[in-house]
Amino acid sequence: MSDMNNNMTTENQNIIAEEQETVNTEAVETVKADAFNLEDEALSKLEAVEDVEEKAAEPVKSPSKEKASVKKTKKSKKKEEEEEVYHKPLIKRRKPNRSIAGDIFLYLFLLIVAVIMFFPIIYAVESALKPLDELFKFPPRIFAQNPTLDNFSDLFVTLGKSWVSFSRYMFNTVFITGVGTAGHLIVASMAAFVLAKYDFPGGKTFFKLVTVAMMFTGYVTGIPNYIIMSKLHMIDTYWAIIIPAFAFPMGLFLMKQFMEGLPTSLIEAAKIDGATEWTVFSKIVMPNVKPAWLTLIIFSVQSLWNNKASTVIYSEEMKTLPFAMQQIQAGGIARTGEAAAVLVVLMIVPIAIFIFSESQILETMASSGLKD
Repeated sequence: MSDMNNNMTTENQNIIAEEQETVNTEAVETVKADAFNLEDEALSKLEAVEDVEEKAAEPVKSPSKEKASVKKTKKSKKKEEEEEVYHKPLIKRRKPNRSIAGDIFLYLFLLIVAVIMFFPIIYAVESALKPLDELFKFPPRIFAQNPTLDNFSDLFVTLGKSWVSFSRYMFNTVFITGVGTAGHLIVASMAAFVLAKYDFPGGKTFFKLVTVAMMFTGYVTGIPNYIIMSKLHMIDTYWAIIIPAFAFPMGLFLMKQFMEGLPTSLIEAAKIDGATEWTVFSKIVMPNVKPAWLTLIIFSVQSLWNNKASTVIYSEEMKTLPFAMQQIQAGGIARTGEAAAVLVVLMIVPIAIFIFSESQILETMASSGLKD
């Protein structure tokens, strides 16, 4: 019995010792964990203190400076956006879906059309440079083998021998063309501005009459024009050609269609600023429709420069250059070379004006149908 009691005591002692060891190890681990937590808290507090010291060391910004910095950032963003919009292409180039052979065919076709369109001018100039024997060769040749300026010299000699000098014919033509074109530009522009930007009773009906008038040629309006000029006692004067040119319907139609594309808000803003009707018309409307009135000038110059005016002007000293050239062309076979030179002289001015303002004409035709 004593042995059994001894064994029990030893076992109990062993169990108690093991429990004490486990309790001791758990206590050590908890102490270590608490130590690690305390260390982390101390580090975080140190970092917070360092941040506070850094902020304290930085210069204090006033509210006005902060607002200025915010404005600067906003302005810089706006500039960047504007630059992006500015550098953005206005027209996206579409990649053609045709082959290289299609491109070659297209360019060849355009080249052929250009040659066909330019051929009459080349032939007229070459004919004026040909001597008389080459003009009657058959089959006719396009280019002159022995180019000469004798046809032009003979033309000026013939005009110099006439009763009225060449300078007088030239002055008549230039005066009629210049005054008629300027008057037509002013009248058509003013009327177009009113029809395009103002609503008044009968405005649409009047514009329909202008559109209908474009269908009638000069042969139809010749007799009414003569009757009106005769009643006004303007027959055999420059005004018999100039005044009817003021009412050329094509110019009014062209200017009206182009002015409709001008923003109405631009005109209203000018009126709010105190601009008068004449200021709005002369300094805002006319500069913005420059392509239209340049095209109008070309059409008017072409019609007046080539006007013979033989039905309303009878005095020889008031006749135009095309009429004098027509008389030279009617001189027979001996004046064939001079007739070729006459053709070149008459077409120089219209072609030169067209070349110098070609881009404006294309812009007018492209945008005359657009509206605000």
